[in-house]
Amino acid sequence: MGLPGLRRLDHVGFTVPDLEEATHFLVDVLGCEYLYSLGPFRSADDDWMTEHLNVHPRAEVVENRFFRCGEQAVFEVFSYTSPDQRHAIPRNSDIGGHHVALYVDDLDEAIAHLERHGVRVLGGPTASKGPAEGNRWVYFLSPWGMQFELVCYPNGKAFDRTRAEQEATA
Repeated sequence: MGLPGLRRLDHVGFTVPDLEEATHFLVDVLGCEYLYSLGPFRSADDDWMTEHLNVHPRAEVVENRFFRCGEQAVFEVFSYTSPDQRHAIPRNSDIGGHHVALYVDDLDEAIAHLERHGVRVLGGPTASKGPAEGNRWVYFLSPWGMQFELVCYPNGKAFDRTRAEQEATA
């Protein structure tokens, strides 16, 4: 049995070294919509930050901003300070490594847009095979080095088509 009442992904949160730089990138380059800000949050005399957020007890969320990206994805972007803060950005191969994938209608047009804005695009588009056939994708880096991905599969993926065919004959 899965998580009772699970409906959808609500938001993705990540911490950035420069909130203004991240806001510029998310709004002016990616086209996200700024929604609102919260903070600061800190606890000077107890372990609330550790108990609730699993961070150093004297860590501080200086500010966190919310952005809507596309029709439903919401990013919660944090500016933290902490006595034990690490600055190394995990790669996909590291424990805790991650990336954020964004669906676009035209992969080549989106790549050209990123390149016009000086965004580092990693390699060229890759066409998936097997169950993901029909998908083209490419990774790119934010100004602070976080990994993002663009994906495009206008005719679906092989997995989706196979499943639809199976359901139609069942």
